Amino acid sequence: MEIERAREDLVVAAAAGIATITVAVLSSVVSGITVGTLPSLAPLGVYAAYLFSRKGGPYGSGDTPRNWAAVALGAGIVVLVVGIL
Repeated sequence: MEIERAREDLVVAAAAGIATITVAVLSSVVSGITVGTLPSLAPLGVYAAYLFSRKGGPYGSGDTPRNWAAVALGAGIVVLVVGIL
């Protein structure tokens, strides 16, 4: 059971990390994207919310690691779109 929980945490952490690194790299490489330090950490904020919300149960049907990973990736996309505008 603990291995399964660790795998779920890893999925969300990887999605948040990939989104954060992508935002940081694109912000520094592409001249049309300007993102500050704090907004670029938004996907990691989603991961922190995931960790602190998983302290007990019961969880809803939408509270899955896959959905949390999608929210973390979505936060990275929103930050990039705002940075472009």
